Amino acid sequence: MSTTTTTDPGIVEASVGTAGSFDARLAAKRDALLAVLRGYGRVAVAYSGGVDSAVVAKAAHEALGEGAVAVTAVSQSLASGELEQAAEMARRIGVRHRIVHTEEFADANYLSNTPERCYFCKSELYGRLLGMMDELGVDAVASGANLDDRGDHRPGMKAAGEKGVRHPLQEAGLNKEDVRALALAWGLPAWNKPAAPCLSSRIAYGENVTPERVAMIDRAEGWLHERGLPVLRVRYHKGDMARVEVPPEEFPRLLAEPFRSEMTAAFRGFGFKFVTMDLEGFRSGSLNQLVPADRLLGKKFAAKP
Repeated sequence: MSTTTTTDPGIVEASVGTAGSFDARLAAKRDALLAVLRGYGRVAVAYSGGVDSAVVAKAAHEALGEGAVAVTAVSQSLASGELEQAAEMARRIGVRHRIVHTEEFADANYLSNTPERCYFCKSELYGRLLGMMDELGVDAVASGANLDDRGDHRPGMKAAGEKGVRHPLQEAGLNKEDVRALALAWGLPAWNKPAAPCLSSRIAYGENVTPERVAMIDRAEGWLHERGLPVLRVRYHKGDMARVEVPPEEFPRLLAEPFRSEMTAAFRGFGFKFVTMDLEGFRSGSLNQLVPADRLLGKKFAAKP
């Protein structure tokens, strides 16, 4: 399971280079990625606007021109503002951009929120993209999965394998640091954007996913973002409890008055009955701590029909 923490953007920039800068190693990674994508023919990129899919969309546009299209899935699990950011990034890249409305909330398997929830979401998304290939004028569907994604609990990768989805970043040998370096060199603002998985991923396994709960999370995270906290998660737990994760250096701010009282009142107004702060701080994928180790190793995956 992932326990990724945030890194200061200045440190990242120092380690990966600067905008417009391609050293020999990074240029080789870029060229390998472009070659992989050219080998697909025409491609639809499952595109969220995050750094991984933005780099794939940019590379696909560089390699294939109008033969590339970025497709963003929209549903109740998409956080407010993410579609607009994805659309703006696509305009900046110059890639064709399409929106597809997915219906994972109509699937009882998805709503039951087992550790395999992402399998059903990605099956819905990739199934729709495959069904649109003729309409989109493409020969393949590509994801933004990079090499570092192989070690976490990611049932969506199983769905991708079943649907024949390609992973160009993995095929070209790029990890997360390579992806951020390419994004920075290409001048993409997403190069240091924090990961923004779907809102349903904030709900503890075993607690049903509902439109009301994802709306509570969206409003709570939006409230914190509006107050200058870019890196955070609001996790939903049984009993309408919010578990707030922020970097440890932000703890004093959240605990100080009047912020603490204002946040508690706001969250209760959104529907939470209890508001707690995680003393370990922000880490991506913390709910995977609830997944048995054998499932993390993929030994007991059993998707419902």
